[in-house]
Amino acid sequence: MKRRDFFQGMGATLALASAAPQSLGVTVPQGEPTHRGVASRGSVSLAPIDARVDRITEIYTCLRPFRLTGPRIETQQLGNKLIVHNYGHGGSGWSLSWGSSRIALQLLQKKARNTRRLGVIGCGPIGLTSAILAQRAGLPVTLYAKEIPPQVASMGATGHWSPDSQFCVAAFASRWCRRWIEMADFSYKMYQDLLGLPGDPVQWYYGYKLSNSSFDVAAPRGEPEFAKFNNPNRRYQPIQVDLAPDEHPFSFPYVRRWQNLLFNINSYARLLLSDFLAAGGKIHIRHFESAEELLSLPEKTIINATGYGAKTLFNDPEIVAIRGQTARLVQQPEIKYAIRAQDFLFIPRRDGLVVQYIDRAGSYNNEDDSPDFQEASDAVEQLAAVMAGLRY
Repeated sequence: MKRRDFFQGMGATLALASAAPQSLGVTVPQGEPTHRGVASRGSVSLAPIDARVDRITEIYTCLRPFRLTGPRIETQQLGNKLIVHNYGHGGSGWSLSWGSSRIALQLLQKKARNTRRLGVIGCGPIGLTSAILAQRAGLPVTLYAKEIPPQVASMGATGHWSPDSQFCVAAFASRWCRRWIEMADFSYKMYQDLLGLPGDPVQWYYGYKLSNSSFDVAAPRGEPEFAKFNNPNRRYQPIQVDLAPDEHPFSFPYVRRWQNLLFNINSYARLLLSDFLAAGGKIHIRHFESAEELLSLPEKTIINATGYGAKTLFNDPEIVAIRGQTARLVQQPEIKYAIRAQDFLFIPRRDGLVVQYIDRAGSYNNEDDSPDFQEASDAVEQLAAVMAGLRY
């Protein structure tokens, strides 16, 4: 993850930024969206988002570790070490971390039944959940990482539940259906147990998808066809609802309302880290340049959860970088709804309102992790335009 001090010398850019719409000064009810009968007709009141470029507090960029064939969850013998790989989840790392780590641990227990202690490489969501599940299975764990939260690259993720986002290409979907359901089920259950904790590490949120045309029309993105999965026996989200014009305050002819799980990544990552340390876990800050360096570690069994770093560390030619960038706006506690419209996604995280430009061409197979202020500005200005048309 790279973060740029982009405030220096950007006065001229801010002068061109969208000013806050006058409607932002209107007093509206606070708290959750107020719906008076979605099945019947009713009005909705939403607190307006103060969407201005000068309210950007930070820009995060990261490279999603995508593999065409899907994540690498398998064992490898390296000298006298048993390596259990657990990486390459594309845009599904946070969502599937618990389920994927459970499978990795099962492989470890099958291949190395006499394991007395474990090393884990990587301190993102996959590394932390792998370490915690191993501790709960009775193993002492040492975690090796060049960075720990909040410095790890995955802290720049949007933070919404997306278990099949850029998981693999469609041609390999059939290989993963049963295992994907296993991972999604276990992860979903773990997240239900985290609801309501202090700091809201996980919570439910409302969202609105807005469009000037039918939702069935999909624009090409210059990317491969990614696999889509579902569990025929259960839903991981409530059914989405198409709203009539008098059921929403937006100036779009097509509006769809959804609910989804949200990870407040700062508080959630701190919770994972504190749980690991409280259970006796140890952390060594260390950067490995080659896989051979792992031979010097005292642990005989190692889980590799290095994400995009595995491309170089284990010479994995299958990893393709998918560039991602999010911008944070100053928090507004009254904002508790998301928006997906035009080319942006807005998420109401507690640790800062998140705006992402998600349809910009060139993200696939792009290893440039430098923050792009213009990209962030474009997303915020689109959000401001949606707010300008908000009806009261």
